[in-house]
Amino acid sequence: MFQPRSQSRGKHKRTSKRRRRTAWRWINVSMLLLITVMLTYLFGHLGDGGDPSSAPLSQLPVAEQSPAPSPEVSEVAASASPSATTEAISIPSPSADNETDASAEETPVPVVSASPAPATAPAASASPDPGSEPAGSAAPDSGTSAVAGLPPEAKNGKTVKLNFAGDIIFSGKAGDLLMQKGYDYSYAALDGLFKQDDLSVVNLETPVTTRGVGAPNKQFVFKGPPEALDALKAAGVDAVNLANNHTLDQGEEGLRDTLTHLSKRNIPYVGAGLDSKEAYSAQYFERNGIRVALLGFTRVMPLIEWKAEENQPGLASVYDSAEGLKAIAEARKQADLVVVMVHWGRERMDQYDSIQQGLGHSFIDAGADLVIGGHPHVLQGIEPYKGKWIAYSTGNFIFTRGSVAATWETAVFQAECSAQGQCSMKLLPMTAELAQPIPMNDPAGQLLLKRVESISGGRVKINNDGMVSQVTR
Repeated sequence: MFQPRSQSRGKHKRTSKRRRRTAWRWINVSMLLLITVMLTYLFGHLGDGGDPSSAPLSQLPVAEQSPAPSPEVSEVAASASPSATTEAISIPSPSADNETDASAEETPVPVVSASPAPATAPAASASPDPGSEPAGSAAPDSGTSAVAGLPPEAKNGKTVKLNFAGDIIFSGKAGDLLMQKGYDYSYAALDGLFKQDDLSVVNLETPVTTRGVGAPNKQFVFKGPPEALDALKAAGVDAVNLANNHTLDQGEEGLRDTLTHLSKRNIPYVGAGLDSKEAYSAQYFERNGIRVALLGFTRVMPLIEWKAEENQPGLASVYDSAEGLKAIAEARKQADLVVVMVHWGRERMDQYDSIQQGLGHSFIDAGADLVIGGHPHVLQGIEPYKGKWIAYSTGNFIFTRGSVAATWETAVFQAECSAQGQCSMKLLPMTAELAQPIPMNDPAGQLLLKRVESISGGRVKINNDGMVSQVTR
């Protein structure tokens, strides 16, 4: 028996409504997914360079600038050749860095640890930028079978022994203590370490002057007294890198004074100068019949105007790396060993990112034998690349001691290198006490070595004596 026509129509309407509701649900879900993808893409790219409709960064007050310590670059892994036409990494103008120097460390901020799985490391405060994924998870080097290290046979020939240490300031609480105890206090626990090698280099992260006008719209502005350099030299420090985000804290006058005070004490400097030619030039050292070239660059500056130009004092910037790569290629022609010190990365992030990695690789591709990084205030991993070493961050050294424990951990990075540019790498674990680095006891030192090994992306093995070796697969 057939159903009444009214019931059949009602059933048909209910079926149609269900179909319409189902269709609308799928449409809504699809739209939401599309919107999510678009927003993710939009905010990801804004993280790279800020609002594209905003004014140039150099015209913005610091409060309006991005809080990231350094701007990100589109995903690039520059493959440079050691020539003047080397492909450069071109990067957006600098943003105000999220400085954690000096008193800023009184406010605890968690340090991001990439261990044990670098690829899943969380961000400390802001969302990670696209292209800045932990670089420790990158694939092994391709196109080369070179293994980083100093072959046993090379040790029988001529070598040079190098020491590198992290950030040094004579300001804030560190400066107050040094005024009381004397500037040699900073080196009292090192037992003449810097006198026992062929070349010791540190990152001098403060202008040395009694004059100058403090940089406006900058949260932390440093100034160090000239007499602090006497103790630095007496301790055995042979050269300093000035390419960092504090060298112009006292303006051009402070920079000129810094260069003058260093020159009077015969302390060579790299990474800054009265013009771009001086800032990008290498310093050369003859040691044991080996000619060593030292260069300094920065990828962290509060303002693009801090960059040295043809007729303008300033820093050797690698936001656009063309000049830096050209300088490395030129040094390669004149030296047996080329060493680059670079200021880069994100503060309190113990995992180096793909920006640092791409830039570090390009330095070696251009002719560098050893790359030593700084700025994050914590130790970062070590990477072997084409038979060379990249140490991504040496941490603090003579500095204010804040409340974030990871900023207390540091090390002296030691390298022994041959005239062929083959280098060993070794870490001496230390604790950065207030204005004074102190060698760690053995248990603490072993923990530090294992932690550095764990944030090196499975690429290195660090022995109990601090000796670093490449893990080959």
